[in-house]
Order: sequence, then structure tokens, then C-alpha cells
Amino acid sequence: MKITIAGAGYVGLVTAACLADKGHDVICVDVNEEKIRRLNEGIVPIYEPGLEPLIQRNSARLRFTTDDAEAYRWAEVIMVAVGTPPLPDGSVKLDDVWETLRRIAASAERDCLVAIKSTVPVGTGDEAARFLAEHGRGGVRIDVVSNPEFLSQGTAVRDTLQAPRIVLGVESERAERIMKDLYAPFALPYVVTDRKSAEMIKYAANVFLALKISYINEIANVCELVGADIQAVAEGIGMDPRIGRRFLRAGVGYGGSCLPKDTKALYALAASHGYSLKTVWAAMDVNEKQKWKLFEKARAHLGVFSGRTAAVLGAAFKPGTDDVRESPALANIERLIAEGADVRVWDPAALGHVSRRFGDAVVCCETMEEAIRGADVCFIFTEWPAVLQFDLHRYKTLMNRPIVLDGRNCYDPKQADAAGLIYESIGRPVGHRQLKVDRAVDVLQCASAAFFHKQSE
Repeated sequence: MKITIAGAGYVGLVTAACLADKGHDVICVDVNEEKIRRLNEGIVPIYEPGLEPLIQRNSARLRFTTDDAEAYRWAEVIMVAVGTPPLPDGSVKLDDVWETLRRIAASAERDCLVAIKSTVPVGTGDEAARFLAEHGRGGVRIDVVSNPEFLSQGTAVRDTLQAPRIVLGVESERAERIMKDLYAPFALPYVVTDRKSAEMIKYAANVFLALKISYINEIANVCELVGADIQAVAEGIGMDPRIGRRFLRAGVGYGGSCLPKDTKALYALAASHGYSLKTVWAAMDVNEKQKWKLFEKARAHLGVFSGRTAAVLGAAFKPGTDDVRESPALANIERLIAEGADVRVWDPAALGHVSRRFGDAVVCCETMEEAIRGADVCFIFTEWPAVLQFDLHRYKTLMNRPIVLDGRNCYDPKQADAAGLIYESIGRPVGHRQLKVDRAVDVLQCASAAFFHKQSE
């Protein structure tokens, strides 16, 4: 089939490459001329494991352009995969979606189908169908389908080729037949429903994952208070098939381009209809507070950050991607800078984004060793393989103070303690070394309070 993908971002590029790999002729169109130029030169502008070789392998069936006529004129299926960023009130900005639909209406010269993959508010597909019917060329039939994506950065290629289901929101037998022909080479199960239900499936799925993450983070916070171990707790509840093991890793909260945006969007959508999603609000509130857990732990150790050197390991919101959108690391880096810390950042994929965001306010390091050398505290925000495999004794050797604050529970607390580290993680009991430090801090605070009380008398 002749397929056009509107949007050369994470979703668009992965979808285009996977469809080409299944034998379709694919054009990927984008308004960003520089991005298209680089793609035509064989340069993939995003970091996604497996994507670059997939694009290279299918170069004969995959083209990139900025020309609307070339992209839309004879396409059988047009997939809309443009960005839908959040507005300040949490609702979704649909400017790029509507601009894409205007271009399709002006350029499509044959009957075709428009499949909206972008995450959009419930009802957008119906509005899109009315718009194309009113503004499309006479005699050209354009059906609209909701076909939401469920990709995760870092595993997007696998998530497309081996998806657990393909959701099709259709309003005609013709649309259903065309979409099933399109996806036939994938041999995956379908969920076929109406457009509004398909749009809601996307939001309900993503927001449920956010709820699960915030719940386990709340339980982790209670574990710290009572001396329980969140990893044992998560293992115990995850073995229950009604709950499942996935998304039960406690940490410093979710980030990325999907969960933060989709929780706000669903909450705003419900609010626009006079309904308050209290569970979703709680998940967002927990996530906002959770990203500061390491910062609070660091302040307890250091008191002030001015003149201190802070190492930050990991800037991407998760391993396997260079995406720093809504990353807890970036929020903490910004706050550390504001409080006078010298910040050194390491990330194997996202340093370019860090450099563009913070400029000379941070030092971008090519190795973990460079980042932690001479540091007074080390923050771990991303569980990259290099972090997981790092020799714990190197922290003790290279750091000025071996305070390691682990937001992704990368290490065994007992091994960290044996390596001489002052180590804290999320939802796990601290070692005896940490308890001694805490008691020493308590003694100093009490002595300081007594001294100032005496001076005031």
C-alpha cells in the first residue's frame, strides 16, 4: 500500500520504518526542512535502539519529503503523527493536527483514509471527519480512523512490530477493511471500536500506568518511614496476576512525552465536562513531589549546595532514549544551579539536550568517572547499563564525599555500604553507615541548637 506518515518525530519515524519493513511504500513528510535534509542524508535525528538500521534496510521503500503534493496526492492511507503538546491548563494544543488536516484536504486527489495516531482528546476524530468532508476536494472520499500508538521510547521498534494489540476506531466497514489490510503483515490482534472509544483507550491506558507508578512510589515513601523494603513489597504484590509486575519500580517519578501530558489532558477533559478525576489528580500530585526526593535527601546531608559539586548520572527520563522531556533530572539540575551548586552531568545519549538547555551553567561529562571526580554528592536519575555495572568502590575513590543518592534503586544497599558509601535509595532501609551519619548529624544539630539557645539567654 502507498502510505504517508505526517510527522517525523518518535512516533512517525518508527511507524514509517516498521511499515516499510513490512513491505509498504512509505513517504514521511514533515515541515522541518533541516530534519528532512538530515534524514535524506541517512542521519536519524533521534536516539532509538534499532531504528537507524531499520531505516537503512528499507531505504528503497521509505522516502522523506517536505512536499505536501508528493506526500498526500496519491496516498491510500495517511497517518497523522504530529505533536500534541500540553497547554498551561493541561488541555492539548492541536494546532499541528489541524494544520496537517488542512494540508491533506488541499492535496489529496484520490479516495483515502486518514488515521490519527497522535494522542488527541476524545471527539477529535469526529471533528476531523467533519472538517475533511467540508474542506476536501470534491469527489474525494476521506475516511477518518483513530489508531492510537502505544510506543515506549527505548523499545519503540519492538513495541510496533510486536504490539499486544492494534486499536482501530472506525465508523465504516470500508475503513476497518483498509486498516486491517494495512496491518495484515504484522499478524497482531485487533480491538475494533468507534473513534471516541479508541481515543479514550489511549488515555485510559497511559493514565493507568501513571497511577500504578505513583501508587508504588507512595508505598515506597511509607516503606522508608517504617523500615520496609519496597523491592520485596513490589515483588510480593507483583506476583499476583491481578496486579502484575510491570510498572512497580519505585523511583523519582515518571517523565517523558506521554504520561505527564496524558494525565493532565485526561484530567482537563473530565473537568471540561464537570467531572473531577480525583485518582488522576492524586497521581499527578504524587509525581510532582516524588521528583524532589533525592534533592531533599541531599539537603539533609549537605545543608547548603552553594560551593558544593554535584554529579548527576542520567538526564534522559529513562534508559534507551535521549528524550529529556519532563525528566526529573532536569528539574533537579535547574534547582541545584539556582542554589549555587557546581553541576556535572553524564548521560550516554542526552548530553546534547542538556548542553542546549543549560549551556555553561553545567559541565557535560563524557564518562561517569569524570562526572563524579571530586563531587560532594552524586544523584542517579537514569538506570543506564553503565550505571548498573559501575564498580561501587570507584565512588569512594573518586568522590570528595561518597554520598550516592540513587533515584532508580540501581544497587544493593548492603554492597554499597560494604564499599564505604553513604548510600540512600527509594523505599529501602538505609545501611548502618547511613544510620551513623544521621545520628552524627542529629548530635551536631542538637549541639548547635543548644549553643544558639545559650547565646540568646
